[in-house]
Amino acid sequence: MNQHVLGRGIALSVAASALFALMSGYTKWLAPLDGLDIFAWRIVWTLPGALLLVALRKRWPPLCALVAKLAKNVRLLAAFATTAALLGVQLWIFLWAPLHGRALEVSLGYFLMPLVMVLLGRFYYREPLDALQWAGVTAAAVGVAHELIATHAFAWPTLVVMLGYPPYFILRRRFNADPLVAFAVEMMLLAPFALIALVLRGSFTVVAHSPLLSMVLLPGLGALSTIALGSYLRASRYLPLALFGILGYVEPVLLVAVAVVLLGEPISASQWGTYGPIWMAVALTAVHSARLFLRERAMKTALPVSEHHAGVEHEIGAQRVD
Repeated sequence: MNQHVLGRGIALSVAASALFALMSGYTKWLAPLDGLDIFAWRIVWTLPGALLLVALRKRWPPLCALVAKLAKNVRLLAAFATTAALLGVQLWIFLWAPLHGRALEVSLGYFLMPLVMVLLGRFYYREPLDALQWAGVTAAAVGVAHELIATHAFAWPTLVVMLGYPPYFILRRRFNADPLVAFAVEMMLLAPFALIALVLRGSFTVVAHSPLLSMVLLPGLGALSTIALGSYLRASRYLPLALFGILGYVEPVLLVAVAVVLLGEPISASQWGTYGPIWMAVALTAVHSARLFLRERAMKTALPVSEHHAGVEHEIGAQRVD
């Protein structure tokens, strides 16, 4: 993997994490809407954003081709419906948790989800881990063990996040579809259910009486969601699964900050035994990512001039295909 692609993937992953954390605090401004309403409005406003991104990146032909293929292939349609459902559950719980004092439980799930992804990368995809990655996994495992000893179980929001995202990404990789196009299709599949929920719950009436919600805050939610999810899914395509999983630790760190600072959820003394080792895993992740990036750059600098030029031409060609 060349330096440009690796650096782009890392930047996209970090940017997506920051935007997701911001979205968690954003829910405070959407009262009187509840978690299900916000989730449904997020889908409704994200779909146009996703289609706009498709248009800007000139992905209409692949999108039309995929939709036509889904219309003819029931098994493929069922597979995409499954990924859309898996993603929908994650989008819902992410917005529901901050409104019900469960943001820290969801953030713990996001801490543990990268650990599951790293282990899948190592044992399912046979991706190698270096010493720093193993140290990060070990530190995170210590935090997990402490949580199990202290509580004897994980809260259900933690388990939903921890175990729900890995199968989603495995299925997405099997499709080998353009990430933006696949994301747009998933939003298209979720949109009818979102609209039905909004009608049945009378949410259109509530929003109609609040110009701030209808004209500013909900469109803003859609813009944040589109940019964050688009960046996250593209990062999953650019990075090895193990590195992509480890970089996922950035988001829960920011989510904890939002939960404590903006939402006022306290961290008990016993919880520090869980979060402390996991945050150590985050620090090890940062060191590993920096070393990996510097090593890739050094290797590229050491290439002979002719070989470097050939690599640049190949990279430009790959960008045109992408």
